[in-house]
Amino acid sequence: MNPTCRTLCLVVIGFLISDVQAQSPSEKVPVIQGGAGPCSIDLKIIGVDGKPAYAATVKVHIAYGFGGMHRLDLQAGTNSDGKVQFAELPRRVSRPPLEFHATKDDVEGVATYDPSSECHAQRDITLGKPKPPDGF
Repeated sequence: MNPTCRTLCLVVIGFLISDVQAQSPSEKVPVIQGGAGPCSIDLKIIGVDGKPAYAATVKVHIAYGFGGMHRLDLQAGTNSDGKVQFAELPRRVSRPPLEFHATKDDVEGVATYDPSSECHAQRDITLGKPKPPDGF
């Protein structure tokens, strides 16, 4: 192999390696399995700065089944992309819609979801300062 070809090959290989490193895949999305049905929701939590909220906590309370006798309290943290997925949720819930509450530090946000009308959903929750209770 002549020196010119070797230099060109090294430049191309170096470019390909740096391109692959720059396009590394996003962190795996945490998935919380409810084990109660076929539905799911993908959530993306956005901080007050407009960037994905890493390690935000998302909670939901689900009552389902005859008379709401079955209950699930699920909680998950977001990845570095601000994403989390709740899967295997029941299609029919008592008192829809479900409310997914996201918090991080002193900010919070809520997303609603009715699995009977939209079994697979995607929602964004933008965090903001909590509102004071009524009467204050």
